[in-house]
Amino acid sequence: MPVLKNSLVKNDMFDISFMELLVISIVALIVIGPERLPAVSRTLGHLYGRCRNFVYSVKTDIHNEIRMEELKKIQSSVQDTAQSIENSVRQGINQVENTISDSKSSENPSLNLSTSQLHNEYQQSTSSTSESPHVPDKDKQ
Repeated sequence: MPVLKNSLVKNDMFDISFMELLVISIVALIVIGPERLPAVSRTLGHLYGRCRNFVYSVKTDIHNEIRMEELKKIQSSVQDTAQSIENSVRQGINQVENTISDSKSSENPSLNLSTSQLHNEYQQSTSSTSESPHVPDKDKQ
């Protein structure tokens, strides 16, 4: 059916003008008859509503699937970032441990002396600040 350019009211779904709807209604009245026309129009309205609901649900499902794919991509990138951060932290810890083990294994008496002095000073400061008597370690007994 040709679309009239001068129509005032249009239905957006099928782009049918008011005049076309009027012609369809007159033909339906003649073909179906005035007795069955209300029942047929109710049935068509019901089917049209169900069709609209179906189209809406399909659109919603597609939109949800697209959002799920986007969320999966974001989750994957966050996991990759977390894994790279974890790897870099582990590398840093390994470097620090290697540095500490290298410094302990080296024969540097000034470092060993300063470490033992710090340990002694710490024990003295903790024993002087605590009010309870000093209890020796079980391993040293």
